[in-house]
Amino acid sequence: MDIKVLGSGCANCKNTVALIEQAAKDKGVAVTLSKVEDLRDIVSYGVMSTPAVVIDGKVVHAGGVPQRAKVEQWLGG
Repeated sequence: MDIKVLGSGCANCKNTVALIEQAAKDKGVAVTLSKVEDLRDIVSYGVMSTPAVVIDGKVVHAGGVPQRAKVEQWLGG
């Protein structure tokens, strides 16, 4: 599962990365997690508010830190 967190590197972006890392670890799900901070790359996804989360090329969240339950749902349950 390829996950990208789009954002400028703000506190909410860092919190989103940490939340996804922890949820994946807790569930035993292998993920490839990367941060995208280049504004042109972020806009290329059609995202106007960050942090945003892209899973396997599809934007699944934008604007604010997602709820842990939502992250767990993305990870399969």
